[in-house]
Amino acid sequence: MTSAERDAGLRIVFAGTPDFAAHHLQALLDSHHRVVGVYTQPDRPAGRGKKLRPSPVKVLAESHDLPVYQPERLKGDAARAELAALEADLMVVVAYGLLLPQSILDTPRLGCINVHASLLPRWRGAAPIQRAIEAGDQVSGVTIMQMDAGLDTGAMLVKAECTIDPEDTGGSLHDKLLEVGGPALLDALAQLAEGRARPESQDDSEANYAAKFSKNEAALDWHQSAERLALKVRAFNPFPVATTRESGSADRIRLWQAHALPQTADAAPGTVVATGAEGIDVACGEGCLRLTRIQLPGKKALPVADLLRGHPQLLSPGTVLELPA
Repeated sequence: MTSAERDAGLRIVFAGTPDFAAHHLQALLDSHHRVVGVYTQPDRPAGRGKKLRPSPVKVLAESHDLPVYQPERLKGDAARAELAALEADLMVVVAYGLLLPQSILDTPRLGCINVHASLLPRWRGAAPIQRAIEAGDQVSGVTIMQMDAGLDTGAMLVKAECTIDPEDTGGSLHDKLLEVGGPALLDALAQLAEGRARPESQDDSEANYAAKFSKNEAALDWHQSAERLALKVRAFNPFPVATTRESGSADRIRLWQAHALPQTADAAPGTVVATGAEGIDVACGEGCLRLTRIQLPGKKALPVADLLRGHPQLLSPGTVLELPA
């Protein structure tokens, strides 16, 4: 590539779907690089009316008059030919949601790179942000890596760290990673454009799989320790949100904030042992979990002190919360 071509920036195809991806697309649009096409997931039903809703990436792309492609899959000669016609130097992939076959990975001149929300190889997979909090990690970050046929196994180009503070949730850590992800991506692009990238192989022995969350995981198992459950509440905020319910009730209570107490109650796991303005204390397998912000069915989330003013008998001591089968 000539110096004039470097100054003009790379021709980039972007592939991504959620808000996290849209933020990185915006970073590219604000740079001197040229986005020549955008891939995103097909519109999906959402909301109570189940109307088709475009992804955040599609909304942003269309606001900049970029061509948008929404294939159900990226396989076959036709998909490769469509991508090749864009004559991209590079494909940037951020939380796209589709696997890229080798034929697609090989199509752009410089291949494909991925923005991954973890300090690889620590968390590979779909939910690295939440799994890092759930595991009690104290540091996270973003890794820009070259893509290969494996699941987040490619060589690393740039890593940018951020701390996980004791009060961080899945939502707040997501926002922290947005702040470091954009600059890290632009750094990696500069290295590739200037031919000074030095890819670093991952150590597979240090890898963990960050499986996508299921709604079943959101129901707390009170046999677990209060420390572990507090981590889950933070990790599951704002999605899928930790839940519980009174034994025998079908109504789920969503748990938005909680913290562990060191004392162990003389009560069976899942039993409410104290209720007051500071929170609702629930006995766990080890220690007690104090619920401080919860959401009753059909209501908005509120601090426990506010809820008790309108519902003084809410989860009174002796109430038993559901235990897993």
